[in-house]
Amino acid sequence: MASSTSSDLKLELITTGEKAGTWGTITNTNLQILEQATSGYFTQSIASADLALSLSTYAVSNGKNLYYKFTGTLAANRTVTMPDSAERVFIVEDATARSSSNYTLTVKTVSGTGVTIPVGAKIVLYSDGTNISSGPITKGYYTIPAAYTAVNGDQLLINTTGTGGGLNAPVTITLPASPAIGNEVTFIDSGNGFGSNNLTINRNSSPILGNAANLTVSTNGAAFTLVYVNSTRGWIYKDNI
Repeated sequence: MASSTSSDLKLELITTGEKAGTWGTITNTNLQILEQATSGYFTQSIASADLALSLSTYAVSNGKNLYYKFTGTLAANRTVTMPDSAERVFIVEDATARSSSNYTLTVKTVSGTGVTIPVGAKIVLYSDGTNISSGPITKGYYTIPAAYTAVNGDQLLINTTGTGGGLNAPVTITLPASPAIGNEVTFIDSGNGFGSNNLTINRNSSPILGNAANLTVSTNGAAFTLVYVNSTRGWIYKDNI
């Protein structure tokens, strides 16, 4: 009987009496793959192109690592894809820079859905073989250079004063579309300037504090988090400004 293949890491499973003289090499390769899955580290720039990870059969490959660090200055939205059918738990670190404030990094399966990674975040992801979902997250802080569309987990430093590279103008931040319960976005007036150059939070079709209206923030030094609770109340304060 020929060898079979494990479903997730594509290990070679040897049957009794098979592979005489080569089982040692096969076992060593399997151990290398297991080592990669439990402690492997992979880093790559995605500045110029999307990345398709692979799960090669009977071999070490880039889709079998535990930790992924993505770098580079994004000039467009970028997508990293994990092959379908394999169940995996792995960690992603977004170490990219953004040449435009609205470029995103999404990690997904080839055919299913995935997760848009907050700028600067480190996040545990799980693939059930069809879709990728998020687990625990360590959030990063992002200084926005212009009007911006937020993603779940963003912690935004917003300077509207014109000093230290600030915008010197009012700014609009758009909340995520189709939010899930528990989604959060944090807003921080890092320039102490919302009183003169306001922050407008575009509701993006969801209510804010139960109202079908955008939210204007005009308090200097404001720092607060909005959390999505339901379709009626929409986004509400997790902590007060």
